[in-house]
Formats: sequence, structure tokens, C-alpha cells
Amino acid sequence: MRPLRLTLPQGQFPAMIVCVCNRVSDREITRQAHAGMSFDDIQLELGVATCCGRCEGCARDLVEQCSMSHPMAALHLNVPLAPGASAGV
Repeated sequence: MRPLRLTLPQGQFPAMIVCVCNRVSDREITRQAHAGMSFDDIQLELGVATCCGRCEGCARDLVEQCSMSHPMAALHLNVPLAPGASAGV
């Protein structure tokens, strides 16, 4: 029997399942973290670390790594612009 080979785009790796109980991958967690969600928000949204809890440390580490790499990426404040300023959107 020949081993199964995955063909992925260059530089892309297969997703790793972090939460086996709820089948949550590292990609799902990082996508939510990059969108500005906290661990608690991600836990509610995806159910990560709500069953046996063994994945909590790994999931929290992923969220922390994402927040360190994009500290303010998803922060959108509704602050009035100065007179004559453009929103640029």
C-alpha cells in the first residue's frame, strides 16, 4: 500500500486539529484571533476547550501568538475624525 500524499499550495501546511472534542483546527482559531476575538469569544464561538479541556493551553497560546503578531489589527473604534480629515476607506 502506497502512502497518501497531500498536494497543497507551496508554503501551506495541513491544518492541525487543536480541539479533538469539537474538531476545531489551528486555522479556525487563528482566523478568529486575527479578526480581533479574545480567547473567551473564540471559546463561545467555536466551543474550543469546553469539553475535556486538554486543548486549552494550546488554544490560548495560538490566540496569544496572533495577538502579539497583530496587536491592533482588528481594533476599529468609532472615533469622530478631525474636521477635514478623510477616513480613507
